[in-house]
Amino acid sequence: MGGGSSIRQRSIPSQRRRRVCRQWSTSLALIASLALPGGVVLAEDGSVNDLLSQARSAYRGGDAARALTLATRAVELDPQNPQSFLVRGQLHEMQGRHRLAIADYDAVLKLDPSVVEVYNRRGSEHFKLGHIEASIADFDRAIELNPGQEPYHWQRGISYYYAGLFEKGRAQFQSHQQVNANDVENAVWHFLCGARLEGVKQARQSLLNIEGDPRVPMMEIYRLFKGEGSVVEVLWAARGGDGDPEVRNRQFFYAHLYVGLYHEALGEETEARRHLVLAADRYPVNHYMGDVARVHADRLRQQ
Repeated sequence: MGGGSSIRQRSIPSQRRRRVCRQWSTSLALIASLALPGGVVLAEDGSVNDLLSQARSAYRGGDAARALTLATRAVELDPQNPQSFLVRGQLHEMQGRHRLAIADYDAVLKLDPSVVEVYNRRGSEHFKLGHIEASIADFDRAIELNPGQEPYHWQRGISYYYAGLFEKGRAQFQSHQQVNANDVENAVWHFLCGARLEGVKQARQSLLNIEGDPRVPMMEIYRLFKGEGSVVEVLWAARGGDGDPEVRNRQFFYAHLYVGLYHEALGEETEARRHLVLAADRYPVNHYMGDVARVHADRLRQQ
């Protein structure tokens, strides 16, 4: 779990921007591989391709506004080209404009309803807006089109959890264990679903076996949920590392997120709220789990 393909980006420092741009470059390979509808023909002078190429270059160079302008020109030049909507949708996604990203992904799927990855991206954007049922519908459709990806789809498991579909969520995380055997987060979400179904004691007895997640402070989190560790140990471990501010922030994010979820599983609502809000507001991270923390904290505030 963690990074995923969906990135919630705020105003970010240059070091983090470089990391996001690397992830954007990876997503560009996806763009190139997407099948276009049979009837789509690019402009004869290659203008759409040129505009999209310039948009990619602008984003890599840190000029997101110009990238968006260029992608919009490509959309206007050939509104029957799903690739233009896809590029612009990804730009909106990376800038945290989730509703606009969804609108562009809607356009892609209207032109070509068979593009699996766009269902995944739109489902992720729906989740970030708290549209849990819509996210599940998109994830389900993606898996229907590509069944082999079902074990990998931990995002759907998280949406199941927030929809109250705990049995389905537990089954999803059990399946994910087959392809990601040493992910503490997967074991924790499996536990959280089980605790809602059968109580903490039974969920602890059914805790998935994890032997060596190298991320700090994941093994301390695992021992906490296993009943062999403590909140203090998790928070203390999060202080470790080489002192890099971004690394330290990430470690505190995970510590507070999972300590908060642990307290919630135990019915300790005040402590749960405190730690989950800290994860979302004081130690935000620019990837899918950061959005999970924010969505959870927003739901607590609404309550």
